[in-house]
Amino acid sequence: SSKTFWTTTGMFPQELIIGFPKCVKISKVAIQCYLVRTLRIERSTSKDPVGFQKCVEKDLQHREGQLQMEEFPLPEFEATYLRFIIKSAFDHFVSVHRVMAEGT
Repeated sequence: SSKTFWTTTGMFPQELIIGFPKCVKISKVAIQCYLVRTLRIERSTSKDPVGFQKCVEKDLQHREGQLQMEEFPLPEFEATYLRFIIKSAFDHFVSVHRVMAEGT
């Protein structure tokens, strides 16, 4: 829903894990967030959210008063879980408004 979002509690790192009903192939991940400085995306193919492997880590551009919209085209990979780690921020609190994963 565009009317909801996830917010941090003020200390870093913070993480958000998204689970899929089964293992899927992903070719692109996109995120809409606010005040995130460094973001790392990891994946797991396990039945439970363990054994994560790094996909990408990126420093995002600061956009005062606007959502950051970042796309991460990646080599196709399989995942049951995606973990988004906000390693640092431009403020004490940040928000994640939308996460999208494309693939099959």
